[in-house]
Amino acid sequence: MKKRVLGLVLAFCLLPVVFAGCGSQGETASSGEADTAVVRMNIGSEPDSLDPWQSAATDTEAIFHNVFEGLCSFDETGAIVPGLAQRWEVASDGLTYTFFLREGVQFHNGKEFTAEDAVYTYNRLAGLDGEEPLSSDFTVVESVEASDEHTFVVHLKQPSAAFLALNIEPILPEGYEEQATHPVGTGPFRFVEYTPAQRVVLEKNPDYYDQEKMPRIDRAEIYIMTDPAAVVSALQSGSLDVASIEADDAQVLEGQFDIVNAPQNMVQILALNNSQAPFDDVRVRQAISYAVDKDQIVDSVFGGYATKLYTNFSPVMETYYNDSLEGTYDTDLEKAQALLDEAGLGDGFTFTVKVPSNYQPHIDTAQILAQQLRPLQITMEIETVEWATWLEDVYTNANYQGTIIGLSGKLDPQDVLGRFASDYDRNFYRYSNPEYDQLLASAATELDPEARAETYKRCQEILTQDAAGVFLCDPNLVVACRKDLKGYTFYPVGFLDFSKLYYETA
Repeated sequence: MKKRVLGLVLAFCLLPVVFAGCGSQGETASSGEADTAVVRMNIGSEPDSLDPWQSAATDTEAIFHNVFEGLCSFDETGAIVPGLAQRWEVASDGLTYTFFLREGVQFHNGKEFTAEDAVYTYNRLAGLDGEEPLSSDFTVVESVEASDEHTFVVHLKQPSAAFLALNIEPILPEGYEEQATHPVGTGPFRFVEYTPAQRVVLEKNPDYYDQEKMPRIDRAEIYIMTDPAAVVSALQSGSLDVASIEADDAQVLEGQFDIVNAPQNMVQILALNNSQAPFDDVRVRQAISYAVDKDQIVDSVFGGYATKLYTNFSPVMETYYNDSLEGTYDTDLEKAQALLDEAGLGDGFTFTVKVPSNYQPHIDTAQILAQQLRPLQITMEIETVEWATWLEDVYTNANYQGTIIGLSGKLDPQDVLGRFASDYDRNFYRYSNPEYDQLLASAATELDPEARAETYKRCQEILTQDAAGVFLCDPNLVVACRKDLKGYTFYPVGFLDFSKLYYETA
């Protein structure tokens, strides 16, 4: 099953980076063509797969949203907007979606995009071709058809309020089998190369159908870098033109670069395995929650560039965010101790958190949490693990007691809250609550936006009351840009939008 719900924000492999032929000017290409506008930036992780149907990592999707497109897209506010479908109609019963596709669109391999490519894509995603579905989200699809070359129709088994947002899933060309090595989409940038441990390179698609969104740069070079000091050095030497940076480095670079920041719509969480003792006892999980000082994490780890959380939603998801939960589990060691006493663990205990080894803020957070738990005689041992090991041990097999991870936001709240559903195959928290599952199921088919939002707010209450995990903060994304590089745009989901970047000429 494709790992669609978890989108992870992490930095992964501490590996050397080679800047081949990079000078001090972002408008000088690696090839030496002085008239080629090149933007070089960093990314914190290796692509987990070049095939978009196999990728789960947010960093990977952030790059390849430039290469692939779905029937729908999204704007800076997270609103669903036309993509490869220029418009759509929804039947009054909510069971039939008719997409009217753009004409004159070509895949990067020269193949014309038609409704048959959409049929191929949705058959694979939903398992309508007899194969295992690539995404559990698409099992709501009953059937699909191409009414004509540019009209695509989807029939659902039941109404789904989340379905429209699912249509940002990339449409791939029928018959092309090399996505894992040379991905092909319809987006404003084409894939050029991926050098493991070094970089991903994209180039402008001169045949892109939307002239208003035609890229103003010719090439994007994305370097895999995980050492914050190396990122700062690369910016100062001119080897990078734009980079996501640590909050502490913003002061160092201010004045030399434009510094911009915004919430990531990410939830940093201390996840506790609800199926393993002692965290199978809600009182223990609540005690941990009361022991945590989130302000210290926000200030010490993120330099104040973060928003502390009480739910698994960031406030940037304003429509669905339950602000009544703010203040829940404010630090109270007396309450924490009383809960532990009640659970028979008043003398404390020892547990281990597995933390991905290459994302320093999660490691720093773990160290602070370990200190904060000591007054309760709780010993939190920190085990740093490689990303591949984390995926296997924690994400896939739930072989862990605690972990610290970043959960990226999604465009639809069902994808966010669905992470905690009992029947979700990547519910690595091993959380289970029948009322929660029932509410989540009802929200999935609720077409009244206000009623749906209220249901999701109640779901958040349940998660917080049950202390399914310790929701810590939403760290801001802090970015340093060359002063003549303009157009950097923030989105509520991971997306490095290279099509909006341009160099300001004197």
